[in-house]
Amino acid sequence: MAEIGTTERVLRLLALLQQRPVWSGPELADRLGVTTRSIRRDVERLRALGYPVNATQGAGGGYQLGAGKALPPLLLDDDEAIATAVSLRLAAGGTVAGASEAAVRTLAKLDQVLPARLRAEVRAIHDSIATLDGARIEVDADSLLALARACRDRLRVEFSYADRAGAITERRAEPYQLVATGRRWYLMAYDLDRDDWRTFRLDRLHTLRTTTWQFRRREHPDPVEFVQRGVSTSAYPLQGRVLLHAGADQVRERVNIYDGVLEPVSEDRCVLSVGGEDLRGMALHVAWLGFDFTVLDPPELREAVLGLSAWLRAAGERVGEPA
Repeated sequence: MAEIGTTERVLRLLALLQQRPVWSGPELADRLGVTTRSIRRDVERLRALGYPVNATQGAGGGYQLGAGKALPPLLLDDDEAIATAVSLRLAAGGTVAGASEAAVRTLAKLDQVLPARLRAEVRAIHDSIATLDGARIEVDADSLLALARACRDRLRVEFSYADRAGAITERRAEPYQLVATGRRWYLMAYDLDRDDWRTFRLDRLHTLRTTTWQFRRREHPDPVEFVQRGVSTSAYPLQGRVLLHAGADQVRERVNIYDGVLEPVSEDRCVLSVGGEDLRGMALHVAWLGFDFTVLDPPELREAVLGLSAWLRAAGERVGEPA
């Protein structure tokens, strides 16, 4: 029992040190009902666990929780845990680069240890908040967290998935990575029934079930690049490649993840891979970027560019006709 008492006292000491900048030894001893000698021993226990507790002498001195090389575990009271969880849920749907993925990872850790009473309060508060963002596609927060934990713990998942035409299929997959684009969430996973890598849109994913079957990680493509190719080229029936007469950094200012995949060639040249429903639309999309370009493939895309050019020229020469 003595060891349990010591552990509880050390945790209470840590909570006190997180509440205000500086505590004197006698203040801490009085709060915990022990001697200042016990406080010194407990401080050493915290240091051994990786908590940088600083001690200063003299007037105004005392014990202070400092910043270390690594972030040690934090103790949160109910209000702090609720505020953190709600903020992370909102950040998970945001557009700040990198913040969405980090928020989901952190929220998955917090949600795992959050008591049921606090989890329900977090959900109620989150549901009462509305965000004005017409471009963002909302996904189920619970499914997002479940997939984040499945990716972390390497657990197979099963779910129903709707394709672009609305047809529903049942899928079994090994989840590897969640990727946020600012508008949508995607899952890169190994589809067990199709024996290949797939990209899944989370807003089309339903009735998610996490199994207890743990899988071994396979050799896999880069998740970000794989998802980008999936949403910009391979998702479409037609693909093309053009050589843009401009540097990749300059082109990136005009394109987003849905426009295509860029491959730098030199300081003033890059290759853009694009996808589309029809060749004329692809030609118009590339022309809209405003850079000189050369069609690499397919040859049919070159014919579509020539046809678009003739159509635009005819429109430009058509002047003075009565309404």
